[in-house]
Amino acid sequence: MTLAVAIFAHQEERRIATCLASLPLDRPDTLFHVLVNGSTDATAERAREAATGRANIIVHDIHPGGKSRTWNRFVHHMLSGQEKAVVFLDGDAEIAPGSIEALTAGLAASPSANAAAGMPINGRKARAYRTMLHDEGGLFGDLYALSGRFVAAIRAAGLRLPDDLIGDDGLVAAWAHTDLQSDAHWDTARILPCDGAGFRCEPVSLAHPATWAMQYRRMVNYSVRHMQNRIVSDIMGRNGPQGLPPRLADLYPDWLPRLAPRPGITGWFDRQALAKMRAAG
Repeated sequence: MTLAVAIFAHQEERRIATCLASLPLDRPDTLFHVLVNGSTDATAERAREAATGRANIIVHDIHPGGKSRTWNRFVHHMLSGQEKAVVFLDGDAEIAPGSIEALTAGLAASPSANAAAGMPINGRKARAYRTMLHDEGGLFGDLYALSGRFVAAIRAAGLRLPDDLIGDDGLVAAWAHTDLQSDAHWDTARILPCDGAGFRCEPVSLAHPATWAMQYRRMVNYSVRHMQNRIVSDIMGRNGPQGLPPRLADLYPDWLPRLAPRPGITGWFDRQALAKMRAAG
């Protein structure tokens, strides 16, 4: 197989079939890995139903879960090492037609690029996010691709995301921008913004209370991510990716006295995040 696609799915029994239906499952030379991680619902069953009769879809039911831990397991233990490119996406996203082709074609046409970014299609901030991806680089975990060469370099260096990192995309983007070096080597041109690749996410709806709880958890996680980014940025600036610990929680006792809630409503979620971090550390 020349292309691998990783679909991260946690508690996605409602959305995983829609996600898979949006993908080019008949694409030749492509292996689709559904990474059901830490789920207690019927995500794995729904994924297996959608994969019936398709030998190129493998459903992995992985425990313990966690996206970053699962990312490490996939990159280091499930790939052949011969892939020309690897696509990463979330199991609650609906992928626009032609996206996989656009990402892989972009990387093939730009041998010096390490990654290609898919674009958000819906949501009130979608246009601003697309502009940001063009101007500053970066990746959304909902949809991005890494070149096979870059994935091979990550594997050869033995680099792993901290298992408890919230959000693979920010750190993977930093690795791509710096070519696996310190922040002093940052080059935004190493990530391609790909307008031909896009994703839709389920919006928060007043008519669907389940999306309220989802958004609340998401906001707390965003705050944890904000705090973790302070730690990761310090390490990447001083030591590069080789200085990252297996668990960020091991560094929390030293960092928590330096972290404080931000003003406004964001501060509420920051306080919930700091409480979680104190419990974990």
